[in-house]
Amino acid sequence: MRLNDSATVNRSAVIPDRSRNGILWGLLGVAAFSLTVPLTRLAVGGLSPLFVGSGRAVLAAILAALALTLARQPLPQGKQWLRLGVIAAGIVFGFPLLSSMALASVPASHAAVVIALLPAATATAAVLRGHERPSRAFWRATAAGAVAAVGFALLQPGGMGSVGGADLLLFGAVLAGAIGYAEGGLLARELGAWQTVSWALVIAAPLMTVLMLVSVAQAPPSATALQWASFAYLGVVSMFLGFFAWYRGLAIGPMAQVSQIQLVQPVLSIIAAWLILGEALTLNTTLGAVAVILCATLAVRTRESS
Repeated sequence: MRLNDSATVNRSAVIPDRSRNGILWGLLGVAAFSLTVPLTRLAVGGLSPLFVGSGRAVLAAILAALALTLARQPLPQGKQWLRLGVIAAGIVFGFPLLSSMALASVPASHAAVVIALLPAATATAAVLRGHERPSRAFWRATAAGAVAAVGFALLQPGGMGSVGGADLLLFGAVLAGAIGYAEGGLLARELGAWQTVSWALVIAAPLMTVLMLVSVAQAPPSATALQWASFAYLGVVSMFLGFFAWYRGLAIGPMAQVSQIQLVQPVLSIIAAWLILGEALTLNTTLGAVAVILCATLAVRTRESS
């Protein structure tokens, strides 16, 4: 796509189209996101899922508004507002709320089963939206990685044995996240990485604030210090700082390849669940980690077809 086809005036790219640095930025984002599932599981143990899903977005939106104001960022233009709405619907509203509701009833390792599908979903969304043309080798590595990630998570205690209401919520979260990631990666080429997530948070803030107040009215928040610390991480890192790196990596791209780095995230999340929540860590985890990381490596090393 052209970088100025969604704006009322021409703008040069804020982030260059292609660079190996995209992989490194993507890895940094994935490292930040890897704690999201176990810490969400921890937070909803004392706070309502609606409060966790909406409140973390409000916290992040406050930081985003401050950053945009201090940096004196210009307003988005034209259709960029609509695209920011799509991003907000995916990563500010859809993924946090749906995953928080699901994690109120399933272990973190269970959630990793479905969320392991996010890289393949993001790659598909990137191809459809960004008109990228990955090679057949890329798709083979992507498919193998998705199978390895799902198979790995299924072998963990609490892995998905049947599809229930929580699984449907997680499938919805994956779809929302994939759309938000793909559109955000494209728009970050115009607005910049941190600016894109910041504007998405700001425009979603009124709705998320209303939802947070509703949750407080229904059940006043009461939690332990550790649960509040988990909530703070979700708002500051998972919803804000992590996207600085992740959207920059997707923007540098190639987006379909950078998205496959997230295949490593289920491994990191289950290890974090073991360390933080005491969920079992077995030999299958080590073997699965090797398989998933190998597939991710193969995917990011393949080149786009001409």
